[in-house]
Amino acid sequence: MPTLVGSILFGLLLGASLPRSIALGFYLVGSFLMIAGFFFGNRGPVRPRGAADIGGLLPTGSRRLRWATRQESDDAINFSAVFVALGFVLILLGIASDNKHALF
Repeated sequence: MPTLVGSILFGLLLGASLPRSIALGFYLVGSFLMIAGFFFGNRGPVRPRGAADIGGLLPTGSRRLRWATRQESDDAINFSAVFVALGFVLILLGIASDNKHALF
């Protein structure tokens, strides 16, 4: 819903046609979700040990790292699948609502 409303408002601001602005919004958000899902699912098995270990641009001292738990690995794969699936659905909605190219 936010994608639809944002696309309509942005399209009206630029003077684009309504179906084209909706399609481009779905394309952009769907592509972003698919890329985010890819990178989220390819996260490595090593995690920082605590919040204090994250940060700093220079690698001073030793970083305390730990292996991800099974639950963290499963969550990463599941969230990745959800992001990619939602992105794919949004791209399909963009294709269906695009008036520049006819499906049939």
